[in-house]
Amino acid sequence: MLDREGFRPNVGIILLNHRNQVFWGKRIRTHSWQFPQGGIKHGESPEQAMFRELHEEVGLLPDHVRIIARTRDWLRYEVPQHFIRKDARGHYKGQKQIWFLLQLTGRDCDMNLRATSHPEFDAWRWHEYWVPLDAVIEFKRGVYEMALSELARFLPKPQGHQNRFLRGNMRGPNGRKPDGTDEPLLDEPPTPTLLPAVVQAQQDVTTLVSEIVQIELK
Repeated sequence: MLDREGFRPNVGIILLNHRNQVFWGKRIRTHSWQFPQGGIKHGESPEQAMFRELHEEVGLLPDHVRIIARTRDWLRYEVPQHFIRKDARGHYKGQKQIWFLLQLTGRDCDMNLRATSHPEFDAWRWHEYWVPLDAVIEFKRGVYEMALSELARFLPKPQGHQNRFLRGNMRGPNGRKPDGTDEPLLDEPPTPTLLPAVVQAQQDVTTLVSEIVQIELK
């Protein structure tokens, strides 16, 4: 289902643990890592699609999470032509997404990557909030930055920790604060370390062409 401009309605999910780390999933049988996402079916609301995708990809139920916030408007990204199946070229342009920020209220063991017969991920881990900007494929980076930046203001205070993401202590992409200023911060967040698999994915994008096509047209 495409809109008049060729964008497919879609939802993206940023799932937090109690430390404000984000769920980061590895696409099955690839070295590609990403947030859970998926298309909105005809007749579904974005929230309904989000809960369906959450269960299909991560195995969680509505009782396992709490909705903290969502993006106000659609966030769009275009898919490069060489990543699009030939029979879809000319009318499919990319994705338009509503992003949800969720808090895991259940336990890690509640997750089940094989909740359906067609799993999307075969591994997962928790990452620091901004790390995905350095790891995601380039044409999705703009949408990830917009979603993470818009939703960062809603991050809850981590249990037992001072929340360095909130207000004056929050530093976003390129060291910027939520208000767009570059005022120095007292607490410098540690530099995240990428997984070797993530680094390899960045350096060898061409090996992911077939997987990316399947992701975008799923």
